[in-house]
Amino acid sequence: MNTVQHLAAMTALALAATGACAQFVKGNEAVSLNSDGTAKVETPPLPKATLGKPCPAANAACTAGGWLMVETSEGFRECTELYARPGTCRASSFGMEKRPRLWIVKSKGQWLQCERPSLDSKCVTTKTLPNLIVQ
Repeated sequence: MNTVQHLAAMTALALAATGACAQFVKGNEAVSLNSDGTAKVETPPLPKATLGKPCPAANAACTAGGWLMVETSEGFRECTELYARPGTCRASSFGMEKRPRLWIVKSKGQWLQCERPSLDSKCVTTKTLPNLIVQ
């Protein structure tokens, strides 16, 4: 393999790894491995107060405030709410479309909303107003 081919192969691997990193958040305590190697995923608990009817992910009016990226058993999904109730999530378009997004993660036992898919980014509790950015 000549130098140019080697460089092209390494660049392709680096780009592939970069895209894959955005589909999980390192240190997210909501995701753990079972003894059989399968992933166990926890979503934020429903509040004690009664919630209204879920706003479906297919309804564009439901996402005026941006998408909440929630780890589910199907991977990261774009959701209209952080509880990821049935019908409120759709497949992730991260990396393909620029949209306002927040990443919902669990760290030190607390549910947080982060402005990027990293615990090193600005993260605040889900009970406060977030810093929403387009990504």
